[in-house]
Amino acid sequence: MDYLEKVLKNWEGSVLTYLPKVFLAVVLLILFIFLAKFANKVILRAYLKSIKIHSDLSNIIASIVYFFFILSGVYLALKIVGLEQMLTHLLAGAGIIGIIAGFAFKDIASNIFAGLLLKVQHPIKEDDWVKIDNNYGVIMEVGWVTTTIRTVPGQEVFVPNQIIYSTTFTNYSTFHKRRIILESGVSYGDDLDHVKTVALDEARKIDEILPDEEVDFYFTQIGNSTYNFQLRFWIEFNNNNDFQKAMSDIIVRIKKRFERKNISIAYPVTTLDFGVKGGVNLFDKDIALKNMGQSK
Repeated sequence: MDYLEKVLKNWEGSVLTYLPKVFLAVVLLILFIFLAKFANKVILRAYLKSIKIHSDLSNIIASIVYFFFILSGVYLALKIVGLEQMLTHLLAGAGIIGIIAGFAFKDIASNIFAGLLLKVQHPIKEDDWVKIDNNYGVIMEVGWVTTTIRTVPGQEVFVPNQIIYSTTFTNYSTFHKRRIILESGVSYGDDLDHVKTVALDEARKIDEILPDEEVDFYFTQIGNSTYNFQLRFWIEFNNNNDFQKAMSDIIVRIKKRFERKNISIAYPVTTLDFGVKGGVNLFDKDIALKNMGQSK
């Protein structure tokens, strides 16, 4: 009985001692929750009014401030009731768990950070035509972890965001124009000045061509059986069909025009020289042909 009375007195003394502290801690924690919400709203409004872009980044900054106020309130509340050491142990344990999780999810973290950079810098956006990691197609979505591309054959490809920032990629929609480069060759017997004049004239008749951009023609190589050349011009580019149609048109036009002008689009040929030392000239004697199809 004496023991029970002693326990009750200790409990009564503990309650009387800690109750004001608990009450103060609860009030302080509620105050910091309201401060966190207020700071969150203020940051969002100020950021959107002053910059008006990158709303994802503003949400991240506001969330960081919000959790800072919440954690500060929890720490001060525990400190008032004398339990701050418990929070220190919890944070230490969380730090160890965080290190382990960091190794386990480092690729995901890298992709998320790359996704943040994509949303801040906007090097690519939806409906852009791009080539990323040998995947050519149109951007469907720029997510936090992956970027979705619909390729020309119609497949949906998910590219991890960290790949975009670890290698080079091409955005064909940045300038809304694209260059057509046609490579071919003509025979040794053709007049090269005439070839250049005809090719340039035909290229300027393409419907998709940008008239303010220069049309280029260069002979690039003396091949084994051809004079190789490049014909280059710019077109307005909105989607891949613009590029494919312009390339198809110039091929058809060059072929038809070269045929009318007696210009030969060359193909690989082999010249046989029987006049070398020790050789035989086939035209010194009549060649007797045997009928290999005679019946036995």
